This record gives sequence, C-alpha cells and structure tokens, in this order.
Amino acid sequence: MSAAAGALQSRRSGRSTEEFLRDRPFRDLTIDEVMDRTGLSRPSFYVYFRDRHHLALRLLDDLAKQVYEESNPWLQGSGEPPDDMRAAIEGTVALLAQHGGMLRAISDAATEDAEVERAYRSMVDGFIDATAARIERDVRAGRAGPDDPEMLAAALVWMNERYLLQNPVPDTPEDRRRVTDELTRIWMCAIYNR
Repeated sequence: MSAAAGALQSRRSGRSTEEFLRDRPFRDLTIDEVMDRTGLSRPSFYVYFRDRHHLALRLLDDLAKQVYEESNPWLQGSGEPPDDMRAAIEGTVALLAQHGGMLRAISDAATEDAEVERAYRSMVDGFIDATAARIERDVRAGRAGPDDPEMLAAALVWMNERYLLQNPVPDTPEDRRRVTDELTRIWMCAIYNR
C-alpha cells in the first residue's frame, strides 16, 4: 500500500471516529464502528493503529497542533496583549466549536487508559507552560503583574479546558463571539488587570 493510500485511510478513520464522538462517548466506540463508517476492512485499521486508544492519541495530537497554531498569536507574540489574546481565544473557541465532541471523548478516555491520560495531561501541561512563559515575559516587560505566573497559567488553562468541554459552543458566529468575549475579558482581568 502506498504512503498516500495509507494517509487517506488514516484520515478516513480519524474523520469517522470524530463523527461518532460528536454524539456518543468514547466508551461506546468500537473498531467495527469506525471501520463500518469508513467502508474499509477491520484489518486495515490495525495497519495504522494498535487499538482505539492509539487512535484517540493520534486524534489528540492532531487537535493539539491545531489549538497551538490558533494560540500562537498570544503565546509567542510580542504585540499588544488584548489583540493577540483575542485572536488566540477566538481561534481556539472556533476549533472547539467544531471539534469539541472529539476532545470531550478523549478527555473521558483519559479516565480509563493511562497512556491517553498521560498524553492528555501532557497536552494541557504544554499549554500551561507556554501560557506561564508569556505571562512571565509580560511581567518582565511591565505589562502584567501576577505574583505567580505558573499558578495563574494553570488556573486559566484548566478553567478554559473545563468550561469549553462542559459547555459545548454552538457553531454559530454569535455564540462563538460571546464565548470569546467573556474568556478574553477573564484572561485580561487576571493577567493585565484590564
């Protein structure tokens, strides 16, 4: 099988899994369910994935990369915090409006699989570390005043994670804007006293 054909089968498995997880929990996901939705055979699943948890890890990795891309305006930026932050939160909210069901399912899977739990925790810890680094840069630049950037970063990242997973964002521009406005306001107040 060519690399292109393999990539296509892997994407099909990912898409069918995400479609399933929009409405149902991870514990209901079976390999047969994934493969029925792709039109591919069960043995082809095992060419790319060890089991359904390995598939969840791959989906988590892909989604984490997308969220990092959306968050980079603020995490790596050096511009004005309100503009950078709003762009980062807006992009993240839009992604989770689209892929939140899958992330909720993977978060649930982390409670039953140690490998998924480690990967999920590592992803969240990566966001906490990057957030703390940005806050520390802004404290040194005199733009922010938190006493403990790491503690604040952990509180803010976990707040977003729980809020966005427990309160799915309807995929409408107005709803995404309202959620973005509120989360931006909370982060700006907590970090910059604005």
